[in-house]
Amino acid sequence: MNPCKVQGMLTICGYTVRAAVASFLASVLMLAACSPALNWREVRPEGTRLALLLPCKPDKAQKTVPLGGPATPLSMLGCDAGGATFAVAVAQLGDVAQAAPVLAQWQSLTLANMKAGPAQVAPLKIPGAAAAVLVKAQGKRADGAVVEGQAVYFAQGAQAFQVVLYADRIAPEVAETFFSSLKFE
Repeated sequence: MNPCKVQGMLTICGYTVRAAVASFLASVLMLAACSPALNWREVRPEGTRLALLLPCKPDKAQKTVPLGGPATPLSMLGCDAGGATFAVAVAQLGDVAQAAPVLAQWQSLTLANMKAGPAQVAPLKIPGAAAAVLVKAQGKRADGAVVEGQAVYFAQGAQAFQVVLYADRIAPEVAETFFSSLKFE
């Protein structure tokens, strides 16, 4: 019997149509993280040992913010691609003891700014980082549109980090590529 003979319209060369369609859809989803809209490249925020992937050429900004009380220098890299915003911010604390309270305040301020509902918080392993957590929440943009946000907060020495991803809907494979790229060198 020829294994590639159509048998009852559900089997083609030994594979069911459902299996072939499922395999095709899985391949399409895997390629989504590699689409031309997401041109992943390694970046390193200045003055840090952090390396991560961003899916577009980042813009740079610096400002001073009142994190943890005194004025804190903050540098940022960020870009928009594939309908999402990707960014990394680094706060220069000057004192290692300030890392935990600054990270907690930063997380709270971010959730309040996006008018987030209850957040999901889970520990995350980043070799070389202290107190790393992944925060997932849904909130509202300034125009009232729904936005999903995922952010990782962590410290290394006297530097505090926030790595964020915002989109109308965050694709799991894009978030995985982005957040799993975090490493210290």
